[in-house]
Amino acid sequence: MARFRRRGRRARPAPAVPLLLALAAVTVTVIVGGCSAGGGAEASRDVPAPVAALAPVSNAERSLLHDAEQTLIRHCMSRHGFTVRKVPEHPLPEQRDFPYVVDDVAWAREHGYGSELERRARALRDTDPNRRYSRSLGAERRAEAMDALHGRQRNALTVTLPSGAEVGRSDEGCTAGAEKELYADLAAWFRAEAVTQALSGLRRSQVIADPAYTGAVRAWSACMNRRGLHHPDPAAARARFLDAPGNATPTEERRTAVAEAECALSSGLSGTAGRLSSRYGDALKAEHHSAFRERDRLQRAALPRARAIVGND
Repeated sequence: MARFRRRGRRARPAPAVPLLLALAAVTVTVIVGGCSAGGGAEASRDVPAPVAALAPVSNAERSLLHDAEQTLIRHCMSRHGFTVRKVPEHPLPEQRDFPYVVDDVAWAREHGYGSELERRARALRDTDPNRRYSRSLGAERRAEAMDALHGRQRNALTVTLPSGAEVGRSDEGCTAGAEKELYADLAAWFRAEAVTQALSGLRRSQVIADPAYTGAVRAWSACMNRRGLHHPDPAAARARFLDAPGNATPTEERRTAVAEAECALSSGLSGTAGRLSSRYGDALKAEHHSAFRERDRLQRAALPRARAIVGND
């Protein structure tokens, strides 16, 4: 979950530094590997209409839920004798998510493919106070902190994802306790959150397998070729700058990224990717509407509790 990658991986900048990075995030273990998602021309036809659902929480409300959960975790860990400090949820707000192709010319002109942002994110992780605190603990004490955070029964709850893979997590520890206090039904929350999060990767795999997308990529590549930049797809273009940092200058990175964005717009790749992403996303939401409704219901019910928790902190 960190970088622009090739061969169908999600193209995105490095994630923000999490609050409990040093002590690890919520443990979610893949238990059984499932089959990969299907796609292709048949999947793009006869898409069912989206199923009506509760309005998802806003970004501000999502941040409130995040803050409340981290507040509860921090207090719980303190009761266990451990210190956890809060860090910003989005320490690098200028980071952007481009799952298919960079198509913001202004952003590309300033950041290229985001290699400098990745370096800054790594520096923030290295200086994160929770990481430093974790390193200061001895091995035995660090293991105790992990047990306090996650509990010991790491696969007490399991969910089968749409891909067929099964994932598990603990129902003990400070993280589980915080989610129980916020969402009331931990098993329902884990099931809804795991399924809805997994669908973003499934949607992307369907988009990139669609003939309309691959055709638009060929048009994009032809546009890049006319500019003297020979790349078969956007992932290959980015790989030169993010998979092997230091092999090109910042000027070269920005030049290539700007060309990618301009070609994404002029070739139609950006529009095609957006339309397909909406189409497959709507189909997946219709197929898994119960998970989306449950996630939205639990989050909305948790908002008053979150406001009280943050307000009393």
